[in-house]
Amino acid sequence: MPGSKGGNATARPAPAVPRPSASVIVVNSKNEILLVHRNPKSKSFANAHVFPGGNYDEKQDAGRGLPFTAIRELFEESGLLLVHPSSTIPSNSELDAAREEIHAQRRMFSDLLSQHNLRLNSESLLPFTQWITPPTVPRRFHTQFYVAFLDETNAAGFSQGDKQERLPTPDGGQEVIAARFVHPQQALEEFNAKQISFFPPQFYLLTTLAGILQGTQNTPDQRERVRTLAHGAFGSMVINPRALPGHDVKGTGYQVLTYEGDETRGGSPGRLHRSKVWFGPGGAAVGVALERNFDVFSEVEAHAFSQPAKL
Repeated sequence: MPGSKGGNATARPAPAVPRPSASVIVVNSKNEILLVHRNPKSKSFANAHVFPGGNYDEKQDAGRGLPFTAIRELFEESGLLLVHPSSTIPSNSELDAAREEIHAQRRMFSDLLSQHNLRLNSESLLPFTQWITPPTVPRRFHTQFYVAFLDETNAAGFSQGDKQERLPTPDGGQEVIAARFVHPQQALEEFNAKQISFFPPQFYLLTTLAGILQGTQNTPDQRERVRTLAHGAFGSMVINPRALPGHDVKGTGYQVLTYEGDETRGGSPGRLHRSKVWFGPGGAAVGVALERNFDVFSEVEAHAFSQPAKL
């Protein structure tokens, strides 16, 4: 500290600036959601199951916004391309080659679109909350999540079942080792059985959608309910998870993450908006218990989300 005798103490480093990113929750006609399995050796989200997505790329996405980022990253990670219904899809071999070249930065995604007169179906993306990584984490992201229904767009690529990916990264590693469509309830059951791992945002959003996408046939009413959430206070929530002060992590074995709207974060007395999280190796959650005692359709207290969390 300044003025201390022989002090070598250093100031706490400033939190990393969150990188803008986007992620797409793709829903097929069977109410299954596309999940990709991250490589256990990845620098971010190692070994976790996540929704396809990634960082805003200044070279690829400049001036086009996060919907463009979301669709490009979805294409790179899963091979699924969301374009306007009037577009004519290139052959699978052309798309596979383009996907590898774009991922390796040898080709611009915008060039693929213009060369084949493809129009991205950005209108199919429904905003479904934003999440900002806590300031204590070295690699931080500000992620806009979207939901997209496959039957409302023209999509190239697989639309159900499993697909092996093994998409190479510039350093010779593999970013995504598999992709598959799975019902959100089944995904949550696999997580609770410790067969797969999530991060808190994925668990939160899957839990929310599992309450809507019931059954194995997607219906107009279900899509309308998701649209209602997307265009209401829920869809515009910006969530900054923060550890609950005073909670005994060592004694309980779990962390308590509070979200805006919790009684400790601007919500009404008694309002709970938090998760108990048991973290495993690499920072992924191996157990989560969501505590949310309000109706996401009608009881989101928007005023609690009007102030950004202090870093």
